[in-house]
Amino acid sequence: MNQRLYTIRQRFNRPQCGNIVETVHREVSVLKKCFAPGAVIAVAVGSRGIAGIDQIVKTVVQMVLQAGAQPFIVPAMGSHGSGTSEGQVKILAEAGIIEEAIGAPIRASMEVVELPGIDIGNQVFMDRIAYESDGVILINRIKPHTDFHGRYESGLVKMAVIGLGKHAAAVEVHSFGISGLAERIPLSFNKILQSGKILFGLGLVENAYDQTAHIEAIPAGRILDREPELLDMARRNMPKLPVEDIDVLIIDRIGKEISGVGMDPNIIGRLAIRGQEEPHSPRIKAILVSGLSAHSYGNAIGMGLADVITRKLYNAVDFDAMYVNVRASLFLERVKVPFIAESDAEGFALALRSCGRIVPDAERIVRIRDTLSLETVQVSGAIVDELGSSVEVAGDARPIFDDKGALVNVFED
Repeated sequence: MNQRLYTIRQRFNRPQCGNIVETVHREVSVLKKCFAPGAVIAVAVGSRGIAGIDQIVKTVVQMVLQAGAQPFIVPAMGSHGSGTSEGQVKILAEAGIIEEAIGAPIRASMEVVELPGIDIGNQVFMDRIAYESDGVILINRIKPHTDFHGRYESGLVKMAVIGLGKHAAAVEVHSFGISGLAERIPLSFNKILQSGKILFGLGLVENAYDQTAHIEAIPAGRILDREPELLDMARRNMPKLPVEDIDVLIIDRIGKEISGVGMDPNIIGRLAIRGQEEPHSPRIKAILVSGLSAHSYGNAIGMGLADVITRKLYNAVDFDAMYVNVRASLFLERVKVPFIAESDAEGFALALRSCGRIVPDAERIVRIRDTLSLETVQVSGAIVDELGSSVEVAGDARPIFDDKGALVNVFED
């Protein structure tokens, strides 16, 4: 049976900050006094797929140069990029952050220094090159985390602790389990503040369409107070699936640039972390994942959240790259290999059968490109009949698979 799905378009709130370059310039101008003429300034940039990150970084670099200081880019990625400086430079390049385009050199190393000071119960590290600079500017998106929830999740605080702390910090913090993320990160950030190295953070919030909604330059001493408020803003602007109850969710691709765990647990309602309570919604009986994004470079972390994957996805996995990430996080469930289907159609049939007996034409099927792209979605007839006025149905239902059992491409590249 070749299930037919309707293509729908969801509408979400769409706050936007306007001109990105002008906004960055306005925000950073207030804090230009943070870098004196001749100062060597590290601009910390992470590995996530942030909208307009090349423009944002270039603008900050230009402003540092105009102040007479000397900026350079430092990757703040923890253990990403296979835990190597070369891998992290490659990730920056994919985001358009190269010396010729940005106007500042990239200085990448996995070497760290342990910060001195009062013992807080865990070691705190910083990239040696950044530590030896005259100050650090943090640039990062603030959003709900994929592993835990707390006052500080994914943002400037975590970037300073784990991103700038490299692989050493990732291993250290994750050795405390989930409490290490929720409790040790703010404690460690306080110690980093005491070093005097953090000048300010440029916090970015995106809307449900992966567009920049808000940009704010935050002085170092105010980051701990302000970031939770921006996290609440990000949470209010997250996209979501069109319904809460789903039999089979088909995900065309997962990848590290899409989510830190390949597919966002905040969207699919699955954490797969021992000792952590699973989300109450959405309620999805089976997940089929078809492919791995090219920009994930073989890191298929998160495939363990699926029930079925394809042979195509499995063959694209670089286990060495993925295991570097997992050795740091210790979330072993997330890299377990699900059932491997030889085609999308075979995988879907198995996923649907695993849901138990369902009355014909009552199957609740949702298909998405990835967990970042939820404006255009496909749904089965049982779901389309209950959608509200905020959803547009684009034409008649179409078959999911071609004559070779592969998913028919319906999502724009």
